[in-house]
Amino acid sequence: MSSTPSNPGTLSYEQAGVNYDLIDPLKVAAQRAAAATAGHLAGHGFSEVKASRGESAYVVDVGPFYLASIVECLGSKALVADEMKALTGQSYYACIAQDTIAMAVNDLITVGATPLVVQAYWAAGGSDWFGDAQRAQALVEGWKKACDVCQVAWGGGETPALAGIVEGGRIDLAASCTGIINPKTRLSVGDALAPGDAIVMLASSGIHANGLSLARKLVERLPDGYLTEVAPGLTYGDALLAPTTLYSPVTEALAKAGISMHYCANITGHGWRKLLRHPSTLTYRINALPAVPPVLKFIQQHAQQDDREAYSTLNMGAGFALFVAAEDAERTVAIAKAQGIDALVAGHVEAGAKQLLIEPLNIRFGDDDLQLR
Repeated sequence: MSSTPSNPGTLSYEQAGVNYDLIDPLKVAAQRAAAATAGHLAGHGFSEVKASRGESAYVVDVGPFYLASIVECLGSKALVADEMKALTGQSYYACIAQDTIAMAVNDLITVGATPLVVQAYWAAGGSDWFGDAQRAQALVEGWKKACDVCQVAWGGGETPALAGIVEGGRIDLAASCTGIINPKTRLSVGDALAPGDAIVMLASSGIHANGLSLARKLVERLPDGYLTEVAPGLTYGDALLAPTTLYSPVTEALAKAGISMHYCANITGHGWRKLLRHPSTLTYRINALPAVPPVLKFIQQHAQQDDREAYSTLNMGAGFALFVAAEDAERTVAIAKAQGIDALVAGHVEAGAKQLLIEPLNIRFGDDDLQLR
């Protein structure tokens, strides 16, 4: 590996190959086309929850309860696992199996759903991929373990060999998840979101499964690549591969405790800008920040990103946001901690312009910083 340039300059997510200005218009067009199909549900005696359009999961009213569904892919984190296997001989596929489940489950629970069934999509670049028994078994074991944590059934899946579409020796991992919202009062699409609500942040375990294009591009600047130390005894590669936190145990515990989630945000792509996801004209004022995991501090430092760029791309220590009544805030924190997930009351919601104010860092994000719901 060549030596690190003395001043390589800021490395942005766009420079790493991800440009939301190009991706988001397609998403908007797809959402509009999809919305035009909602009428088909009436032919089956059902209807959509219109407010779920553009949210992290889609909700259908089936009468006595709601059904929610989502599909998500892992992204490029499998490439890091493959590189680290070559460097260390260790399989990380149990870890990224959990990442894949988390991408779907953590989106599904934002609407108040209890995850019921997960389906797997494992598309390899050729049949040979499945011939590595150690790797395949790690993937299966990690997938089942994550399902057990979330108390969700693994219904089945698809394992195509797509030579010529997926690169040889690689795999594309994805999951779909279906959940139930029962009783219907658990529905959380922002109808109850209001000034005075508290913003409770749940801690992340690291980079999770977003921002990996940036993280992989950064390797080119590191003298020891993935084996560069982020902290004593912790390599960059190992830190990147810490599994994504599964948040459904927290949302289920909150429901059992009778705490209503007025709104939720899974902090993934777009970083903390996801707090602006709801269409309401409200101000989200943050006055306390979670601890930033060492790997995210490392990425920010070596990518030479200012705080605004970092918080608009990475989770920076907060993987999930819960908007609850102010009187429920401290109890929400306590319930999360009882599930083994750190949490803090980070701020509150106010009437006013649609904006996110991260006061300790003097950062403002406005509605124009997140056009896509």
